[in-house]
Amino acid sequence: MRTHRVAAVPIMTHPGIELIGKTVRDAVTDGQVHFQAVKKLSEVYPSAACTTIMDLTVEAEAFGAPVNMPENEIPTVYGRLVGDADGVASLQVPDLTAGRVPQYLLANRLCAQAITDRPVFGGCIGPFSLAGRLYDMSEIMMAIYIEPDTISLLLDKCTRFIMQYCQAIKEAGSAGVVMAEPAAGLLSDEDSVLFSTKYVKRVVEAVQDDSFTVILHNCGNTGHCTRSMVESGARALHFGNRADMPRIIAEVPDYVVVMGNIDPVGVFKQADSQEVGLRTSELLRQMSGHSNFVVSSGCDLPPLVPESNIKAFFQAVDEFNEQV
Repeated sequence: MRTHRVAAVPIMTHPGIELIGKTVRDAVTDGQVHFQAVKKLSEVYPSAACTTIMDLTVEAEAFGAPVNMPENEIPTVYGRLVGDADGVASLQVPDLTAGRVPQYLLANRLCAQAITDRPVFGGCIGPFSLAGRLYDMSEIMMAIYIEPDTISLLLDKCTRFIMQYCQAIKEAGSAGVVMAEPAAGLLSDEDSVLFSTKYVKRVVEAVQDDSFTVILHNCGNTGHCTRSMVESGARALHFGNRADMPRIIAEVPDYVVVMGNIDPVGVFKQADSQEVGLRTSELLRQMSGHSNFVVSSGCDLPPLVPESNIKAFFQAVDEFNEQV
C-alpha cells in the first residue's frame, strides 16, 4: 500500500482564458485579464498550485525584440535583435517598466492576493533561451563555439534582467517561478552546464529560499542533460513529454521535486478523454515508488484543449490517490 498522495500541477492558463471568454492577446497584454483567467482555473480545477502564463516573449520584448501577437495563439519573437559582438556590447539591460513586464507583475500580484488556498507560481524564460531569441537560435548554436566571449556577455545581460524580474515576482507575493529553459535541451550536458546552468544557478541563488521555489522547466531534455538541470540548484525540475520519467527520476536526488510529463498536444489536446485518463494512470503507476514526483503536463497546455480531457486527467489522479 502506498503511503503518499501524488500532487497534480498541470501547467495551464489557456483553458482559463477560454473559460472567461477572452483571447490570448487579451491575456498577454492585460494583467487584469491574465489574473481573471488564472483565478477562474483555481475555481474550476483542483490543481495543487496555480501557474501564470508561460510566455517566452515577455523578456525578449523588454530588450527590444519584435513580437508577433496573434489574437488566439501564443506570441512569438521574430527577427534578430543582435548579431555581433558590437551589438551585444551596446545592448542595454532593460528595467522592469519595459514592454509588458508591468502587466505580468500585476497578474502575479493579483493572483497572489486572491488565490490563498494554494501556491501561485509566476513564469519567466531561462537565460540561454532568452539569449537565443535575441541572437537567433541557429546563430547562437554556432556562436557558442566561434564567439564564446560574446555569448557569455549576452548571457550575463540576460541573467541580470531575469534576476531582477524574478525578484519582482517574489516581491509580488508568488510562491515561486517556473523558469522555461527549453533551448538548453539543444545542448550536450557539458555545454548546458556552461551556457545554461551556470547562469540559471545565479538566479536560483539570488531568489530561492524557504518561501520561494524555482521550478526549472526544460522540455528539450530527452534525458541527455538531466545532470545540468540538477546542478542548477532549482528545488523542482519540470520535464517535457519526450522524457523517460522513470529513467529521469533515477538520476535526480530525492530532495528535488520531479514534475511531468503528459503530452500537452498529442494527449491533452488531440486524444479523447479515455486516452488522457489511461496515459495519466500509466504514468502514475510508473512513478508510484517516488514521493518526490508531481504529475503535470509536459509543457504549457496550448489553446483549445477540451475541458473533458482536463477533467479526465484530474479524475485519474483522484482515482490513483484513493488507493493510498
